[in-house]
Amino acid sequence: IDALNPTCNACVAGYPDGALSAARALEDRRARGEDLGPLAGIPLGVKDLEDARGLPTSHGSAMSGGRGPAVSDSILVARLKEAGCIVVGKTNTPEFGWTAQTDNPSFGATRNPWNIAHTPGGSSGGSASALAAGMVPLCTGSDGGGSIRIPSALCGLSGFKPSLGRVP
Repeated sequence: IDALNPTCNACVAGYPDGALSAARALEDRRARGEDLGPLAGIPLGVKDLEDARGLPTSHGSAMSGGRGPAVSDSILVARLKEAGCIVVGKTNTPEFGWTAQTDNPSFGATRNPWNIAHTPGGSSGGSASALAAGMVPLCTGSDGGGSIRIPSALCGLSGFKPSLGRVP
């Protein structure tokens, strides 16, 4: 993330101390022989439209600034963490996830890692750019009108839009 994000601008908030702490806790659980879950240790980027405890949620908007870090996880983030994922940061999104191009006044434009003159699409463009660049192996996204499918197609990825109501 540190090496690639200055070019792609896919990640808007990092969580290195929290991620390392979560990894150590996971390792301690492994040493005790506890069940770690099917996604144990997988680094997770969280789209900046949903809460991840300890990280700010800006919705890509200056209007959300100053709220401070989230005090709880969204249900999706909580379930991914229960399955063993480790949140490493937040990914960029257009303001309130409203357009098919990831650009906002707070963080600027996200770039497609395959060609930085191009957009990764939106609204999950930060997640798609981070995945395509190899910054993280898994990210959250949301899709009401193509917000997972468009960035996946533009970044050469497979995206999954579950049926409405299937995933919170």
